Amino acid sequence: QVQLVESGGGLVQAGESLRLSCEASGIFFSVYTMGWYRQAPGKQRELVATIINDGSTNYADSVKGRFTISRDSAKNTVTLQMNSLKPEDTAVYYCNIFSKVGNAFWGQGTQVTVSS
Repeated sequence: QVQLVESGGGLVQAGESLRLSCEASGIFFSVYTMGWYRQAPGKQRELVATIINDGSTNYADSVKGRFTISRDSAKNTVTLQMNSLKPEDTAVYYCNIFSKVGNAFWGQGTQVTVSS
């Protein structure tokens, strides 16, 4: 059974930093991408950042230059370093894995709240 466990969320003030981590277990398939999505109240879930197994990355325009995604493929972990946080970054952040055949797996989510 695949499990993704996120950690590192919390409450910070604008301009501060947080580091989210996700550890995946039960992986028995080839992972294509690992990443982070977020969902704010009343909004759709949106992509924040992904990293492909070749190391290439993709970021939402709203977080470019502030967030950095990294991955340890051997340990099946993915980390999101979030700097210069803004109130509009407030959301539940979800860890995600896509397999090479397109199956998606999600974590339970971790709350990030940025106060102004």
